[in-house]
Amino acid sequence: MRRASTRSTHWDLVVVGAGPAGAAAALGALHTDPGLRVALVDRADFPRDKACGDAVAPHVLDLLAQVGVTGLLDDRVPVGRLRLGRGGLTAERPMARPAWVVPRRILDARLADAAVAAGAHLLRHRVRDLRQHTEAVVLDGRIRAAAVVGADGAHSAVRRALGLPGGPVALALRGYAPVPPGRRGAQVIEFGTRHQPSYAWSFDRGDGLANVGYGETLHPGRTAPARARLLERLDALLPGAAEGGRQWVGHHLPLSTARWRPPAGRVLLAGDAAGLVNPLTGEGIYYAVATGIAAGRAAAAACRDRRPERAGERYARATRRILLPHLRHTALAARLARGRRTVEAALRASAADQRVFDDLVELGLARGRLTPALAFGLGRALAASARPTGPIREPA
Repeated sequence: MRRASTRSTHWDLVVVGAGPAGAAAALGALHTDPGLRVALVDRADFPRDKACGDAVAPHVLDLLAQVGVTGLLDDRVPVGRLRLGRGGLTAERPMARPAWVVPRRILDARLADAAVAAGAHLLRHRVRDLRQHTEAVVLDGRIRAAAVVGADGAHSAVRRALGLPGGPVALALRGYAPVPPGRRGAQVIEFGTRHQPSYAWSFDRGDGLANVGYGETLHPGRTAPARARLLERLDALLPGAAEGGRQWVGHHLPLSTARWRPPAGRVLLAGDAAGLVNPLTGEGIYYAVATGIAAGRAAAAACRDRRPERAGERYARATRRILLPHLRHTALAARLARGRRTVEAALRASAADQRVFDDLVELGLARGRLTPALAFGLGRALAASARPTGPIREPA
């Protein structure tokens, strides 16, 4: 992986953060204009670990194929089943398309390599300051760019420099532990019964280990739970999941809302830096890659037209088509999911109907919406006077 020197001070585009959002931004820009001078800036050397659930939806690979990246996970084992549960109710079915569970140490390094292969220059540098001038954006007084994409995560320095407020936040703890026999070959999610909204997870990596963890939304004015408490809640929901676990890391997730609006101008935000994490599931890699590619394309097109100050307008138009209807639906679904009866009705409806299950998965992983099938199934389950109280699974 080649690196450029920070002495190269003037670029068409500087992408701050080389994770999925940043690498995707570089790929989107260079796919639009291969002659663009693109710097991909990160404070860490790759490979490096990153706290995450590690689940990669197939939609992510669809997006990457559009910018010339294929075969990225051909050597990894896909996971075809998803198990959803809460308080004894269970809905387990095959997913319409399999997903992957790939440690970010592997995924991010491969994406950064792909961006470098496409022509990006990888710089190791921690960005602390951003100043916008009439003709350029200047980072830390020495790196100049016609346009900048901030893809530097939940605690984004670029976002802070723009003075943008934060939104709702969740806290999660992630580790890696041996997969018990009953959870092999599946992604398992167990919703909390006391702290809402919350859930524990166990995602089989396909190599004998699972990504396991627990997350919950933080409420203003309440003290965030300590690591020991998070582990207790994980074990209460998924007994034994943390046994033999290691590499425990906590992280914040900036949750999306229905009112997301990207800023105008030369500085764009993508992924976690833009506050884009699914409030239902905590999924963020699809949003990162989708908005990263869109940001890179918008910046490249604006630079090509010699109007980099219009990059934000182009990006807003593109993301409006990609995300806004979906964000409104996930925001509504997240509010509904605060109620015990709604979550249990969704599980019953998903167990009874593959279409409902598929639509619910799509809503939590990518661009899905509250479809008529999902709404009808949920309403029917809510209205039912009685349902079995034991586990409900797809017939063998």
